[in-house]
Amino acid sequence: MSQDQALIRVMALHALAYCERLFYLEEVEEIRVADHRVYAGRTLHEAEVDVDGEWQSVQLESETWGLKGKVDYVRYRDGGVVAFEHKRGRSCGDDAWESDRLQVIAYAALLEEHLSKPIKEGRVRYHANNKTVRVPIAEDSFTKLRAAIARARELAATVQRPPVAENEKLCAKCSLAPVCLPEEERLMQAADVDDSHRVDFTRGGDQSALPRLFPEDDERRIVHVTEEGSRVGKSGEQIVVTPRESTPGESEPHKFPGRDVAAIVLHGPTQISSQAIHYAVAHNIGVHWLTGGGHYVAGLVPAGGVQRRHRQFEGLRDAQMCLSLARRLAKAKVENQLKFLMRNSRGKDNDGIAAQAVKNMRAELRGVDRAPDIDTLRGHEGMAGKLYFSALPVLLDQSQELMRFAGRNRRPPEDPFNAALSFGYSLLYRDVMAAVICVGLDPAFGFFHTPRSAAYPLALDVMELFRVVLWDLPLVASVNRAQWKEEHFTRTQKQVWLSAGGRKQAIELYEKRKQEKWKHPVLKYSLSYARAMELEVRLLEKEWSGSPGLFANMRIR
Repeated sequence: MSQDQALIRVMALHALAYCERLFYLEEVEEIRVADHRVYAGRTLHEAEVDVDGEWQSVQLESETWGLKGKVDYVRYRDGGVVAFEHKRGRSCGDDAWESDRLQVIAYAALLEEHLSKPIKEGRVRYHANNKTVRVPIAEDSFTKLRAAIARARELAATVQRPPVAENEKLCAKCSLAPVCLPEEERLMQAADVDDSHRVDFTRGGDQSALPRLFPEDDERRIVHVTEEGSRVGKSGEQIVVTPRESTPGESEPHKFPGRDVAAIVLHGPTQISSQAIHYAVAHNIGVHWLTGGGHYVAGLVPAGGVQRRHRQFEGLRDAQMCLSLARRLAKAKVENQLKFLMRNSRGKDNDGIAAQAVKNMRAELRGVDRAPDIDTLRGHEGMAGKLYFSALPVLLDQSQELMRFAGRNRRPPEDPFNAALSFGYSLLYRDVMAAVICVGLDPAFGFFHTPRSAAYPLALDVMELFRVVLWDLPLVASVNRAQWKEEHFTRTQKQVWLSAGGRKQAIELYEKRKQEKWKHPVLKYSLSYARAMELEVRLLEKEWSGSPGLFANMRIR
């Protein structure tokens, strides 16, 4: 083993034998997801105690083998030392599964070197069917082990992920299926993709039977801390939000189990302890900072993702790929704006303003299809956006005065509607940023927006898919229900922003909308809009990882 090579975990070889893609995701890209099966396995190892015979749990390392690992149990049986491994599942008939067999062989190799005596046998205890399987250790066993180690190092040296497993049954129980998206990738392999990354899904078979591996919803909650002076801390396994001390009885801390928190969003002058930050990083909890007016300030970006970013940079160097992605993104955005205007202007467009805007937007949509370069495409998308906002007032209740909309303005917003619109877009930006960070991409490198401000181009790109469906639609509906009051806003001579009550209302509207379900037009399964953001980013990553075509297919109904 070379001195600059890290030792390989024995459990990594177990993953390699199960699925090379799983090994790559866990060991090379360092993506690990602990689902209920993983937690059950940990509980089994912690609870298993056998006082019959001599045993111990041993941490072993070998530079000769280039391996390290922790043997579950080492016992004397039949006059020799035996490595024991416990599994919560069932055995493969009367035999051990190949991945379990390789794991025990690796432990035997480490023990043999450590004890300077031959290890003739390992054993695997399967608790689901109460069966112990013996694994003979011979020289050909170590030959297989050497081959597995060599393959592991070969995979670790590349930035390209291995293909999904041929055996589809392996994916159904894999904790990383929501990251890998194997069924979505198989769908793309069955479809017809041309040189421009256009996809003919009619050749992909019956998508209605596509197995569901991507979770429908994230059951964890997002904790918004909006009250000035509030402090976020940690107590044991809980996230604790303590309001500022003011009136007695109003400063009781709010406690949230850490396992139930997906992200912490701090608005304005609020604080978070370093202990809470470390806990959040260790438990995959996002931490984001926004100004009191809703402007996105910063978010934690965890370490890692080297291979994913290499693939991203290489993919975005391809001008044709960037044009294809930008065209599909612009089409999705404009088509969603069109559908929203057409559906909600019925019976309201007495002056024909919306009808004329729709007609002109369709012309811009044809321009998007024909645009020879991204600059031209941006021009058509931008004009379509101006037409959309020019017709948006038609959708609003004309009897209300507070939320009248006379055109888009921002930095700063000059009226209540624009203040609410900008704040909602900031919430959306935060969620898209969280999705980009979760997938491990670099938000600074996009394909449509140019880096003209502190906002990350890739987050702005993906945002375009969700502006209408996640904020324009619920905001217009809330205005027409007369939910907004003067006390929801704070005004100065040239600026309007949301008050604490206004921010609370906007957050409630936005978070409620995120939990609503939407059916993917190609994948044919339903999921919440909250999950759809991560799904779209993962489908975007596949555009430069060998399975293009699924990104930006979402449309409002």
